[in-house]
Amino acid sequence: MTASGEEGVFTMPSYENEPLRLAMQENTDKKQVQQIFASIAPAYDCPATRFFPFCADRLVNYVRPKPGSKVLDVATGTGAVAVPFAQAIGASGRVTAVDFSTGMLDRAEANIRKMALDNVDLHEMDAERLDFRSNYFHTVVCSYGLFFLPDMPGALREWVRVLRPGGKLAFTSFEETAFQPMLDDFVARLQAYGVKLPDGPFGPRRIASLEHCRELLHDAGLVEVAAECEQIGYHLSDENDWWEVVSGTAIRALFDQLADDRKDAFRTEHLAWVAAQKTGNGLWLDVQTRFASGIKPAASS
Repeated sequence: MTASGEEGVFTMPSYENEPLRLAMQENTDKKQVQQIFASIAPAYDCPATRFFPFCADRLVNYVRPKPGSKVLDVATGTGAVAVPFAQAIGASGRVTAVDFSTGMLDRAEANIRKMALDNVDLHEMDAERLDFRSNYFHTVVCSYGLFFLPDMPGALREWVRVLRPGGKLAFTSFEETAFQPMLDDFVARLQAYGVKLPDGPFGPRRIASLEHCRELLHDAGLVEVAAECEQIGYHLSDENDWWEVVSGTAIRALFDQLADDRKDAFRTEHLAWVAAQKTGNGLWLDVQTRFASGIKPAASS
């Protein structure tokens, strides 16, 4: 609220103030994302969603962090990326992992403890406003998280700020083929049930292509920018495994928009369609993933 008129009198902010309106919308979006991940945290680490650790292992090979280095893992979730990076850099290195979901961080803490790692620090933090000094980390990574942030360019600039000159920033995102054809049927069926989807691209589709990845990194001030795709998919046993993917990822947020008395019918119809897609090997889960990276130039501050 802002002061207006005589002293001590306050009025609600005017939505004619565009920057203020956008800031309030951004806060709303972040709260919605927090709620989504709080709801899926208990189901996040399941066999059907093993693409998370698969991608994390590929990301380590892609980045090749040096032993003893300092790594920032943004949007760590349950620590799928923090764990292999901590193992890669050894006891003399340190992974700082941040997320704004306490439910996810609780799971991350348990996973790190299970792996007997003592070189990982967890912090609840806004990925767009980091509480770290500039030029500190040797590496900044974010797996499947950038597209959830309202201001992707602003977030990348913030990550570059805390990255040391000569350090590498890398992120992953889903290619458009990921989770198809099941996801297309899921979304189309939701719309047929009357669920209103966001206007324009949302979720992973906010990052449109490899070229878009490169543009985001270039615009953030990075050099030696590179981007490539890799398939890390696998066969699920059946349609029930696919439903575990739905339940254990942000896809569930779309399903939760259905009225409770319509969810069973939707699930039955959708899974019947998914079951028909099985082959002798099971149900193929496409997880085509983009890996993108850039280097902070020595002249940056």
